[in-house]
Amino acid sequence: MMRRTREDYMKKSLMTGAAALALTAGFAHADGHLAFAPGEGPFSWDSYTAWAENAPDLSGQTITIFGPWLSPEDGYFNNALAYFEEATGADVVYTGSDGFEQQIVIDAEAGSAPNIAVFPQPGLAAVMAAKGQLSPLADGTSDWVRDNYAAGQSWVDLGTYADENGADQMYGFFYNVNVKSLVWYSPENFEDAGYEVPETMEDLKALTEQIVADGEVPWCLGLGSGAATGWPATDWVEDMMLRTQTPEVYDQWVSNEMKFDDPRVVAAIEEFGWFARDDAKVSGGAGAVASTDFRDSPKGLFSSPPQCYMHRQASFVPAFFPEGVEFGVDTDFFYFPSYADKNLGNPVLGGGTLMAVTNASDGSAAVMDFLKLPISHEIMMAQTGFLTPHNGVNLDAYLNDTQRGLGEILLGATTFRFDGSDLMPGGVGAGSFWSGMVDYAGGKDAATVASEIQTSWDALK
Repeated sequence: MMRRTREDYMKKSLMTGAAALALTAGFAHADGHLAFAPGEGPFSWDSYTAWAENAPDLSGQTITIFGPWLSPEDGYFNNALAYFEEATGADVVYTGSDGFEQQIVIDAEAGSAPNIAVFPQPGLAAVMAAKGQLSPLADGTSDWVRDNYAAGQSWVDLGTYADENGADQMYGFFYNVNVKSLVWYSPENFEDAGYEVPETMEDLKALTEQIVADGEVPWCLGLGSGAATGWPATDWVEDMMLRTQTPEVYDQWVSNEMKFDDPRVVAAIEEFGWFARDDAKVSGGAGAVASTDFRDSPKGLFSSPPQCYMHRQASFVPAFFPEGVEFGVDTDFFYFPSYADKNLGNPVLGGGTLMAVTNASDGSAAVMDFLKLPISHEIMMAQTGFLTPHNGVNLDAYLNDTQRGLGEILLGATTFRFDGSDLMPGGVGAGSFWSGMVDYAGGKDAATVASEIQTSWDALK
């Protein structure tokens, strides 16, 4: 439940007044049922036109797609699909449900799956692939993704699962992702204090210490979230794992091939503690971190005088900023940086949805081919909080500067990894990991916390 709630927060925050204005402008110039008139706007019409000239004739065919997107996202997606329908003559029917995860399993078992399913994260897709309920994507798709997505190998890995015979095949094509490796701040406060945006983790730590030395508080941080209290700290630890260890080690940790109480994991938890367990570094002192609601924690950025200067949180957090906060003036963000001395590139933590074929047909193959076109991403980018690692899109198509900045961070990634807690068993990722981080923030030793989380994982096996 918490996973969807966080995604909903993000979507709400990104559907701003600017979005409504952009949509109004788009439809004012619409060509028939198309949201944006062909040949106009910041869209890659040439590649679309070239594809459409050779697109298969699917007149009279219906292609079904089932996923978790509800209103208004389903309307935006249908607007993108309209360009596929225009080129092929097919009728594409998208159906959304807040019970997608349960229903797609039922439909697959009953032999009534849609042509394409939109999975909120890879876990369920991998399970269905192992049961033979997904069809591998066309030959060459992995090479295409590797060449055309930033951090392409990461997306190939995230979309590749074992089939019913245990052989790895690519099943998932990622379409719409989100970014968590962000630090929010007030440009005005930085300017007034003479601070500069840090470019490395070493710089970020030095800035943190400088703010303390200036008699100010560098960070706002809160772990409170009702029954899900603790989850913001898991994102911190995941980001620290990606900044202190290779992606392969991160994967081993998430799958428990490497134990949770491995010294490398303990060290990542302690990296989080460097920020969170020092009274001078967090608003309200370290004792307030676990009890402060995550929705309230960023508000200290905007008080006068500021209660803090930085807040690490995903792209949905503007939903909880005070009314009237203006992006680029009152707030901005920067990439949660990597260590210069570890040579691990620019890893990005996040999530996203993936398309997989659950009932293969000529139409489903054509849709997956269409999704490779920049315009299938750009139409979404122009309407809503849609981010893509596709390096062929025109960044000017993004709805606003916020989205464009997030997109640039995504394109600058050398590695992308999914939120690790979302991929762990529920009893750990949405259980002992959360509560363990609350215990750690409260003063318990990192090694002890990690050992207790591993014990809980062992109990599930």
